[in-house]
Amino acid sequence: MSKVRDRTEDFRDAVRVAALSHGYTESQLAALMASFIMHKAPRQSAFMKAALKTLESIKELERFIVKHRKDYVDLHRTTEQERDNIEHEVAVFVKVCKDQIDILKNRIHDEETEGSGRTWLQFRDDASHADMVAHKHGVVLILSEKLHSVTAQFDQLRSVRFQDAMNRVMPRRKVHRLPQPKSEASKSDLPKLGEQELSSGTIRVQEQLLDDETRALQVELTNLLDAVQETETKMVEMSALNHLMSTHVLQQAQQIEHLYEQAVEATNNVVLGNKELSQAIKRNSSSRTFLLLFFVVLTFSILFLDWYS
Repeated sequence: MSKVRDRTEDFRDAVRVAALSHGYTESQLAALMASFIMHKAPRQSAFMKAALKTLESIKELERFIVKHRKDYVDLHRTTEQERDNIEHEVAVFVKVCKDQIDILKNRIHDEETEGSGRTWLQFRDDASHADMVAHKHGVVLILSEKLHSVTAQFDQLRSVRFQDAMNRVMPRRKVHRLPQPKSEASKSDLPKLGEQELSSGTIRVQEQLLDDETRALQVELTNLLDAVQETETKMVEMSALNHLMSTHVLQQAQQIEHLYEQAVEATNNVVLGNKELSQAIKRNSSSRTFLLLFFVVLTFSILFLDWYS
């Protein structure tokens, strides 16, 4: 019984000789064989490149927040000016990411407008175009949710900062409202020459004026402290409302996505309905022609039978 011989190496040698005879070099042949094994990655569209760039910006924002988290929250690490700078940088990051997402949304809207203009009154299957548009809407929704989650983290840090500011203000308010006792050292600090020249009545008048000015200054500082505390409270409330509004916006985005899916399904149903109507019109016209032909043939048959009889 003869043994089976493996001719794979012979086949490879024959292919190599044939390729070299057709003008292929060793490097070209190696590149061609490598392309058969490792396929090239498909080219990304401009939309996907922009979406990946937006995602990278959001990730960069998240890394920035994580890096400066302790600097923003800890009061002993940075100053108020530095924390304001961090907040400004985050606001700039968020604005850039939001603008990029808006650009993607506008691009999808333009593609929908162009697609609807091309396919109007044309009975053809545009399911692939609808799926692509739905996929792009999903990409934009994912980017919006990612940006919302990152901004929610910074909103929590901002709430912690405002709460710390309120905690620092409250003890000061109690201290400022405590009555300050008169110090006898201030009386002893008066120049001896003034005590000898001024009478006791003049000294009492000056002390009364000084006390009045002190009380007026204390009242002014207390009112200013109340205004600052009220402003900080409103800022905390605004931050909470901003977070709540962003949550509602995200919910509305999900509802809009659901409505869009329903609209795509309704569009497909309308297209199918138009096809059914066109087929019904064709069937109606063909049946009308058949009935007309039947009546004509029947009439001629009756006339022929009448003539024949």
